Amino acid sequence: MAVISYEPFGPADVTTTKTLLHESIPMTGTIISGTYIENSTETNIKNYTHGMFQSVYDYPYLSSSANHIFDLTIGYNKSSPLSGSANVQQESKKINLYNQFSQVLLGFTGSANDARPFELDLLLDQTGSMKECFFVNLSRLLTKDEIKPGSFSITLGTGSWAAPFHSAEASTTGSVIVLADASASANRGTQNTKGGNYGLLYKRYGPAGTHVYGSPVQGVVFYQAGIAIISTASFAGIDQFNSASILSGTGPTALTVGKSFVSATISGTCDALRKRIQNISFNNTVEINSAIYFCRVPHNKYNYSTNPTYISASQIRVKNVATDPPVSYITCIGLYSSNNELLATAKLSEPLKKGPTNDITLRVRLDY
Repeated sequence: MAVISYEPFGPADVTTTKTLLHESIPMTGTIISGTYIENSTETNIKNYTHGMFQSVYDYPYLSSSANHIFDLTIGYNKSSPLSGSANVQQESKKINLYNQFSQVLLGFTGSANDARPFELDLLLDQTGSMKECFFVNLSRLLTKDEIKPGSFSITLGTGSWAAPFHSAEASTTGSVIVLADASASANRGTQNTKGGNYGLLYKRYGPAGTHVYGSPVQGVVFYQAGIAIISTASFAGIDQFNSASILSGTGPTALTVGKSFVSATISGTCDALRKRIQNISFNNTVEINSAIYFCRVPHNKYNYSTNPTYISASQIRVKNVATDPPVSYITCIGLYSSNNELLATAKLSEPLKKGPTNDITLRVRLDY
């Protein structure tokens, strides 16, 4: 039986590395709202009997081809001016949803252990709070390990209910705003919290393509959680944010965003926001951790093969005369445990010639 020899790894023979892979994810508003309609029902939108959020798919959700892209809901803080309004719908659910997101992403604060409010800055000093918010919970299928900082943007329509991306006042450029985490690239302008890092969503100014962003901040995005939180201030001054057709009873012909948060259901207000989303884009991140093993083959080892066919009639096949140096060919590398148990193999693309006059270092990388 052939004798197998092993070459042990030293501290300098093993290292680790991390690689980040990014993929561009564009989502157009036509898929989010208006593409798949059957008998006035959007078949790619799934509402639930509990009425606390709705799920958006890239295809009718009953199809096996459908992919879940994000969940959408709303909420406001119990200290919001909207709290305790008359004729309110689902108030406890709206407050509970705000508390749930804030507790998971920011944690608690104060002696009463109240949920920490979302803020329009990175100070976490409970000033400049966002008390009424839209929550866009992106699917892990799209965000992977995290959203790449500095890559997120969302385009929102601020026109009338009938023409959210166009108005008489903005007849050439349309009535839209662009929010982006423009200052968060390379880990600048981010804050680390219980729910991971978050960056601020600034409003873009100037003509499209200039990419000039500045105050006011109108939302935040949590990169590891894959959640974008948009302040209702983005739609301030719009008197037709929502249509009265979504109300269960009679009401005004149109609703401001504040009245929609009070008088409309969660699903109805989510419908109004979806109709105003023109585009969402970001780069996701896949983190690949690797262990790299440097398999060193010294000049005085592994010059013979343990393959039985290496010898014929007690003669080494690759030697023509007895004084010729031995020659072997490396075709495979095996990684073994401390108990000499084979754990992994690596095949070379072609046999590598080995003799006593050369040494070889082979690099084996294991990704996980």
